[in-house]
Amino acid sequence: MKPRRPVVEGYFEERADGSAVLVGGRCDACGAYFFPKRFSFCRNPGCGAPDLADVELSTRGTLWSFTDNRYAPPPPYPAAEPFEPYGVAAVALEAEQMVVLGQLARGTDVAALHAGQAMELCAEDLYETDDAVVRVWKWRIA
Repeated sequence: MKPRRPVVEGYFEERADGSAVLVGGRCDACGAYFFPKRFSFCRNPGCGAPDLADVELSTRGTLWSFTDNRYAPPPPYPAAEPFEPYGVAAVALEAEQMVVLGQLARGTDVAALHAGQAMELCAEDLYETDDAVVRVWKWRIA
């Protein structure tokens, strides 16, 4: 069995029980949240504090918007061969007051989705290399 690795190190973590959590940043000065964290300073124009704390973001949210992707992404982005269409969701995290994009979990019927629907975070395989199974966070109906 090949080892698993995240598609982007530091964006999310998988726990031993199989659940997943996004890792973002929170400014202790103004309380603003960011995902992905990427920078170590607050990007709130009214703040600019020098440090962000690593925080786990909410794993449940509300479907804000969604779409059905029917075209393979261009290089250098990975795509399965043959390409399989997938859905993309924008999920609002209430506590953080932010929207996080992610693919929809396999088997999600985009036609059955509606704005305001409860969603939860999960992780699935994105693609496989000779050395590892690359994983990514996704959203599924709660």
